[in-house]
Amino acid sequence: MKKSFSKVNSVNGELNLTGDKSISHRAIIFSAMASGKSSIANLSQGHDIISTLVMMHNLGAGVITKNRSVIISGLGYKGFEAPSSELFCGNSGTTARLVSGLLAAQNFSSQLTGDESLSKRPMKRVIEPLMKMGAQFTTIENYTLPFSINPAKKLVNITYEMSVASAQVKSAILIAGLHLEDEAIVIEKDKTRDHTELMLGLPVKAEDEKIISSSSLKYYPAAKEYFIPGDISTSAFHIVLTLLTNNSEIKINNVSLNPTRTGFIELLKQMGADIRYEDVKYSSNEPYGNVFVKSSNLRNVKIDSEIITNIIDEIPILAIAGIFAEGNFEIRNAKELRVKESDRIKSLCYNLNLLGLEVEEYEDGFLISGEIKNLKITFESFGDHRIAMAFSILSMLLKNGGEVNDFECVNISNPKFEEQINSIIN
Repeated sequence: MKKSFSKVNSVNGELNLTGDKSISHRAIIFSAMASGKSSIANLSQGHDIISTLVMMHNLGAGVITKNRSVIISGLGYKGFEAPSSELFCGNSGTTARLVSGLLAAQNFSSQLTGDESLSKRPMKRVIEPLMKMGAQFTTIENYTLPFSINPAKKLVNITYEMSVASAQVKSAILIAGLHLEDEAIVIEKDKTRDHTELMLGLPVKAEDEKIISSSSLKYYPAAKEYFIPGDISTSAFHIVLTLLTNNSEIKINNVSLNPTRTGFIELLKQMGADIRYEDVKYSSNEPYGNVFVKSSNLRNVKIDSEIITNIIDEIPILAIAGIFAEGNFEIRNAKELRVKESDRIKSLCYNLNLLGLEVEEYEDGFLISGEIKNLKITFESFGDHRIAMAFSILSMLLKNGGEVNDFECVNISNPKFEEQINSIIN
């Protein structure tokens, strides 16, 4: 489906976003692992979250939607049931990788599959550490989906130093470790999202390296009530549109302010953005609060490699901000973009070239310079929700608007994207 967008004159109002996708995945899985009933308020409504909910149901957990909350009847320690068929992850890499850690510890074999896009994404990074813990995997030669998981009779403890910065892989190991009497230990040099360790209350030692451990003796999930803060990655699109539109101001209520997720805001502040936080609270050790944003004149700055893992999902919309900021926009050390829902380096460079900008593509990033020469363009989403949303925002900033092909892929993370945008634009 091709979607057209017109130029926006101003942005004003308030937003209440549905729950953060990363936190939502974990709340569902931890609730299904617990004994008893858990309630989850403000759960993300994206298709990726539906994939995780359906999978927990197919493994025996009770799932009931009630008054905008989800009630999950958990199965307790190793209480999951063998599925009657293969388990479909849809487009969700988080589902595939986190659930691999859970299934590696159960008493039955299982098979994970995904859609065409997910079936191209790398899974060796999660398979290898789980095999070191004793699980067996049957997979195709390039270690992608589909694959079968044959759990170990008894998992063994592991000390695993992360070779790739990945919160999903880290979480899979820690979830498997929740089935050990001894500890599973993960060592990471590059800090990644810490939702798993925060929500489970896992011990963390942070020095030059970050060391996280999990075991069944103290940290196995208990039934509880969760409130999921608004999705900070979703808010990036609304924030950039506001910053780049004259005479604009918005307030985003109760959005996640986890420091491992707000790197793009800190970068935008360095670029001159007027953004501030107020009324910070906590839920399941996760900080959240209100974000205020005003129109700002931006200038591009050097982006340090240390921040890349923190901003990796927001790079598409940051590139849009970079087009309108003073100076050239350059991203390096971001090769992980090549293995997202699309090859995001290639996807971004393709669409940016359509504008007549000068674009240099590198193996690990890109450089944007020059000025927009071509107007009223049809951009390609490449079936990637973040590419689709980024170039819809760009279309709203162009004099003659623009179009995005296959825009429906935004439903993967945010089915209410258009509704949210329409509520704040003039």
